[in-house]
Formats: sequence, C-alpha cells, structure tokens
Amino acid sequence: MVSLFIQALIFTKYYLKALFSLSLSLFLFYFFAFMLVISFFFLMFFTCMIKLMWGFFFLFSGNIISLFLFLSPVPTFVRIVKKRSVEQFSPAPYLVTLVNCSVWVLFGLPMVHPHSILVVTINGTGTAIELVYIALFLFYSNNKKQRLRVFLALLVELIFIALVTILVLTLLHTTKQRSMVVGIICILFNVMMYASPLAVMKLVITTKSVEYMPFFLSLASFGNGVAWFTYAFLPFDEFIIIPNGLGTVFSMGQLILYACYYKSTQRIKAARQQEGKGELDMSEVVVSGDSRKIGNGHQGSEI
Repeated sequence: MVSLFIQALIFTKYYLKALFSLSLSLFLFYFFAFMLVISFFFLMFFTCMIKLMWGFFFLFSGNIISLFLFLSPVPTFVRIVKKRSVEQFSPAPYLVTLVNCSVWVLFGLPMVHPHSILVVTINGTGTAIELVYIALFLFYSNNKKQRLRVFLALLVELIFIALVTILVLTLLHTTKQRSMVVGIICILFNVMMYASPLAVMKLVITTKSVEYMPFFLSLASFGNGVAWFTYAFLPFDEFIIIPNGLGTVFSMGQLILYACYYKSTQRIKAARQQEGKGELDMSEVVVSGDSRKIGNGHQGSEI
C-alpha cells in the first residue's frame, strides 16, 4: 500500500509537472502570437500614419509652392507698371494658367472629385491672381491689336469653362465619370501651363536674350512640378503624376535655356546701358554747346 501510494505521488508529480510545462508552453505560444498580431497592427497603423503625414506634407508643400508659382510673375508686373508698358512680354503664361486653375477648381468640387478641398482653395486663389495679371496686361498694353487678342482669348476661356461645367454636371451622373472627363482636361491644360513660358523661346534664341522669359516663373514651375509629382505617388494618381512629370521636364528645359543665354543677356543689357549713357553724354555736349553760343551772342550784343 505504501509503495502504491508513493508511486501515485510520483505519477501525480510528473503529471502536474508535464501539465504545467504544457500550460506554460501554450501560454507562451498564445502570448507571442498575440504580441505578433499586436505588433503587426501597430506596424500597419504607424505605416499608414507616416504615409498620411508624408501625404499631407507634400500636399501642403505643394500648395505653398503653387502659391509661389502664382505669385512669381509679380516682379514682371512691377516692371510693367513702372514702365507703363508690357514691352515684349507674352500674355500666354497668364492666359493658360487662368484656364488651368479654372478647370482644377471644377475638378476639386465635391460633385466632381470628393475630398479635394485643398485643390479648390489653391486653384481658386490662382484664378483670382491670374485675373489680376491679365487685367494689368490689358491696361498697360500699348498695342490695340494685342489688347483685343488678349480680351478675346479671355472671353473664349470663360465661355469654355462655363460650357464644360454645364455639360459635365448635366450629362455625367457619377463622380467617377466626372473625375475622368475633367481630369483629362486638367492634364491637357496643366501641361500647356508648364510649357507656356516656352512661347517666347523663338524670341530668346533669336535675340540671344532671356530678358522677356521670366526666371522666377520657370523656377517656381519646376519646384511646383517636383512637389506635385512626388505627392502623386501617395497614393498613385495618374491625373496628377502625368502633367506634373511632364511639367518638371518642361520647366527644367526652361531653366537650361535660361542658363545658356544668361551671360549673353547681361552683355546685351550692359551694351544697352553704355549706349544710353553715350547718348546722354552727347545731349549734354549739345546743350552746353548751345549755352556757349547763347552766351557769346549776349556778349556780342553788349559790345
């Protein structure tokens, strides 16, 4: 009996020990599995947060750079106001940017492409700024034909935007269809906006001068293209990546063209200033000569 009792105790001991080991193993297994699942969810959460933070960063930086893009022609218009003439500056960049901003405002409307309020705000601001530029261009244009062409182009753009808005909102009934149609139009005009400073490329190559090719506009276009091109990957958006990728290439071409003709532009400006100074010296000689003649005449009359 005693031996049986001792064997039972030993068996119970090993049984409890095995049960404890098994329970501990199961506990550790489920604990590590639970921790692995929690770690996976935390990793996914932080990945999404980082992605959202980068998205908002590029979105806000893109909006800020876009604002600089819209304000970059200010030095050009300060010069126009001071000289009270548009000289040989082209109105193409401002007309194209106006219609580009207008179609992007349409694209960002909730009934066309939901959750795009920042697209509406920045392009609405750009539309107002471009209207001011065009008004100044019309006011200081000394060429009546050029003024008429700019006014007619502005009228055609306004009619075009009104027609597109009416047709899109009445004929297309889903946001997916509206986004597709307006997005394609946005791509076309966005590429035209980036390429518009190249409208004076013939003048630049002919005169070997970039005086009438606004540098800040090209630089801001390059920065704007890079920012929005990067943002388009978070997530991938073909309506943003295509025009801004091409815009980055066009803007880089403008900057390269500017670098090629920068030195010759400075020589031309220096020669023009020297020529103006020479004409001023000649006028002083003529005036002083006339004054001497008048003085001699007075002396003769006194004698």
